Amino acid sequence: MSYLLGYDLGSSSIKAALIDAKTQETLAIVQSPETEMEIAAPQADWAEQDPEIWWQHICRATQKILAQTAVDAIEIKGIGISYQMHGLVLVDENQEVIRPSIIWCDSRAVEIGNRAFEEIGQEKALSHLLNSPGNFTASKLKWVKENEPDAYNKIHKIMLPGDYIAMRLTREIHTTPSGLSEGILWDFQEEKVADLVLDHYGFDAEMIPNITPTFSLQGRLDEAAAKATGLVAGIPVAYRAGDQPNNALSLNVLQPGEIAATGGTSGVVYGVVNQAAYDSQSRVNGFAHVNHTATHPRIGILLCINGAGIQYNWMRQNVAKGLSYQEMNELAASVTVGSDGLQILPFGNGAERMLCNKNIGARIQNLNFNRHTQAHLCRASLEGIAFSFVYGVQILKEMGLEVSVMRVGNDNLFRSKIFAQTIANLLNCKIELVEATGAVGAAKAAGVATGIYASVEEAMQQVKVLKVYEAEREVMEYEVAYEHWRKELKEAL
Repeated sequence: MSYLLGYDLGSSSIKAALIDAKTQETLAIVQSPETEMEIAAPQADWAEQDPEIWWQHICRATQKILAQTAVDAIEIKGIGISYQMHGLVLVDENQEVIRPSIIWCDSRAVEIGNRAFEEIGQEKALSHLLNSPGNFTASKLKWVKENEPDAYNKIHKIMLPGDYIAMRLTREIHTTPSGLSEGILWDFQEEKVADLVLDHYGFDAEMIPNITPTFSLQGRLDEAAAKATGLVAGIPVAYRAGDQPNNALSLNVLQPGEIAATGGTSGVVYGVVNQAAYDSQSRVNGFAHVNHTATHPRIGILLCINGAGIQYNWMRQNVAKGLSYQEMNELAASVTVGSDGLQILPFGNGAERMLCNKNIGARIQNLNFNRHTQAHLCRASLEGIAFSFVYGVQILKEMGLEVSVMRVGNDNLFRSKIFAQTIANLLNCKIELVEATGAVGAAKAAGVATGIYASVEEAMQQVKVLKVYEAEREVMEYEVAYEHWRKELKEAL
């Protein structure tokens, strides 16, 4: 027997998955901790985590899954890692962490990135980096340089969160082109580390780890890590990728024109194109996809909507107390398309990049005390989030991305027929609800570099489609409701 192990390092928990390499059957998925990991906020708009805590939960999750499955660790043939994107981890020459990780939702470096965007030149930055330096990893490092010089001077290597976990497993320090691109440290015209960013921020190129392909032998488990996790030394670490590229891979979204979407606290649409594309207003982000190469470009265009599931959760906590999401969905289904004129703008979770970084807040429009009920609020909430997805996908379509099939995870929003059908009707596309998780995808991906699977496509061939939503023929009422919503959004902007 042979097995593959995958980790998914989030900001709330660590998930581990173990699969049978031959059948691709998932034997177990575990989580550590059971409750959410703490995010420290020493100041307003800051967000930090101690990487040592991540490692502790990697070890606990591994021990837990080995105990649950009774698999002999010697039969595990590869490890894959998915991780929270855009974080910054700093280590010294002894591979000791210098300061807490500045993670993805920390916004202290916004102005640094905005200033760099202007000083480098917007057209130059977009054409080389596909993004503004923004609040990404490189700008966070610049913040450390400006504000914590003692810490900065101790830096041996900078890493993304997944690079750190791989280092703890193998004691080797590597990164990938995909990872560097999410940190805005990759030049797509030169296909190498972005010297224009290093030079502008005054970074020493020696701080960048050795670069390895996403699917490759990236080190082997060392004795100390084997003892801490319950594994055996020598297991190859063979894959690492940020959570959104990895989620797309897990949904078998690998080729140009294919689209993945998730509807969690925030909403994400991730489409693959075959050329270095960018939005002139920088409303979406472009990163090297997991299968990107210089000769066969695969760029993941990422649209993130902060105000998505968090709005439906707010509705449940404050308007539909005591109801499950399924009960809310059933209530919503009792109301006609358009929610009898009630409209909700779901943008109450901070500035929205697709709205040019404006923070307009969430809004309930046209509420009538004599007509509208709890059911109307539930439907308007689902429609408002769905409309925001459609609005964002229009940006991707302007960039040349064709939308025919959207593959989505089996999360709360896409379990709602109203939500999924609204998107399918307005985009005239098919939505495939797929059984997939990031940790399972990472485990399968590890089988590619270890030679268990001949290609990424083979590794993902058994992705299971649970449900399909087809665009309906009569969609006029959806189009009218969306246009009314879009008019309200335009006025709010």
